[in-house]
Amino acid sequence: MALTSSNIIASSPTVYPTYLSLHHHPNGHHASFHPSRTNHDNTHKCIQSSKIPRRCFFSLPASSLLLHTYSLAVDGRNTPSTSTLDTTVTDRIFMDFSVCPSYFRSDRPLGAVLSSCPDSQPVGRVVFGLYGRLLPITTANFKAMCTAAAYRGTLVHKLFPGQFFAAGRQGSRREKGEVQPPSGLIRNSEIINPKAFKLRHARPGTLSLCLGQNDDDDEIKLSPNYHNVEFLVTTGPGPCPELDGQNIVFGTVLEGMDVIASIATIPTYKPAERIRFFNDFAQWIGDERAQTARTMWDRPLKTVYISDCGELKVTKQSISPPSLP
Repeated sequence: MALTSSNIIASSPTVYPTYLSLHHHPNGHHASFHPSRTNHDNTHKCIQSSKIPRRCFFSLPASSLLLHTYSLAVDGRNTPSTSTLDTTVTDRIFMDFSVCPSYFRSDRPLGAVLSSCPDSQPVGRVVFGLYGRLLPITTANFKAMCTAAAYRGTLVHKLFPGQFFAAGRQGSRREKGEVQPPSGLIRNSEIINPKAFKLRHARPGTLSLCLGQNDDDDEIKLSPNYHNVEFLVTTGPGPCPELDGQNIVFGTVLEGMDVIASIATIPTYKPAERIRFFNDFAQWIGDERAQTARTMWDRPLKTVYISDCGELKVTKQSISPPSLP
């Protein structure tokens, strides 16, 4: 069904300022913007035109007209609302974050785990609220990891300023801050359920199961007993739409956003452009050492780790926050 010009205007979100106007070039078939008369009152008011002449659309190239028609269809679609999802907090988990200054010292005992750091400096405690009704399997596995103290001594191995930090990278090297999941975790079928990806990373303090940004070794992922236990926490100040649809949001920070903000200010390792170039070339020719070197990128220059974790027992466990992502 063909759309009339009035219908196109009503459905299009685009608003053109008064100092921009469509102009057809006499020597071509492209439309361009040219300034109109001067705004003497020194204000820039956006006025939506009540009607656009049809010749303006005929002056546009076919590719631009198709792109504009597609944008109308995308903007007008009915996106699923997250307000109907049950984000009731059913469980509370705490994590204590600390810094180990002696982690890189040469006299550090060989094989010493981070949980036994002799000069640990506390950063603070973070309390997470989990959405147990919406994502029961993901919540149960995360809760089991914390109650079994499997995250204790885990390194915050990735930090992207203004976005998020990640922890819980899986591996057998406990002295490197890697995680070894306990037995008894449930096979997580929610990672293939489209409904599990509806919540968005729309605010700081969003707790998410790290899937799209997971950096576990391929050998570990191919294991039949593999369980993804890596998680990320958004640090703000704004949303992280690039994480939506790739990771499962299953909780939020209830207390300790000042701790999250403190971790977010730690500087990270950024390789020089020359190193990035050689790494890309090594990866292109199939050198496995390129991926190993990339694990050091975006790593905090301070050794931030989870010094303790567990479950908080309260009388009234279920609460419904007023506004969650």
